[in-house]
Amino acid sequence: MIIAVDGPAASGKGTLARRLADTYKLAYLDSGALYRAVAIALLNEDKDPSNEAASVAAAKGLALSAVMAEDLRSDRVAEAASKVATIPAVRQVLLNFQQGFAREPGTGFAGAIIDGRDIGTIVCPNADIKIFVTARIEVRVRRRVKELRERGEDAIEARVLADMRERDKRDSTRSIAPLVSAGDAWILDVSELDADETFEAAKTHIDKCFRI
Repeated sequence: MIIAVDGPAASGKGTLARRLADTYKLAYLDSGALYRAVAIALLNEDKDPSNEAASVAAAKGLALSAVMAEDLRSDRVAEAASKVATIPAVRQVLLNFQQGFAREPGTGFAGAIIDGRDIGTIVCPNADIKIFVTARIEVRVRRRVKELRERGEDAIEARVLADMRERDKRDSTRSIAPLVSAGDAWILDVSELDADETFEAAKTHIDKCFRI
């Protein structure tokens, strides 16, 4: 089983994908963490995330363990990752990484679930299930501010809103693998749903598809 979960920033797709992974015994990969891991490698070396040569080198040297680092979630890293993600050569390196993960998720797993921006359209276009998670921007901003403050970071709502609008624009208008829902994706609007309700809605959809 391969499940693709896509959606914009702070839509809750990562939380959902992790819960689905546990439920269906799937290997989980946060594709956004790949780009953030590349970004933080560049930032740690004071290199420009927009520099193609430096970004490609960092992507080629990426280890799966780097994706699990705890310092990937800051807005500074997310902003840099959004720039890294616009570089075609970086996307190709990480595309190969993700497709390899989907093909060989590891012993003991029934398949793989990957979340990101282009999983159902580019990375795994033949995924068994495609879910596009979305929510109104004010809801996503509120969730991101709460997340940042819980981590002890200073988060100003107006600044988070401006950053998210810019990232949404960059993600949806880039020439390579823009953020769009696959034509055969199931759209899940979670604006009025909490995490548990989101999970139950997705699980019901998956079980119905597989007649579990």
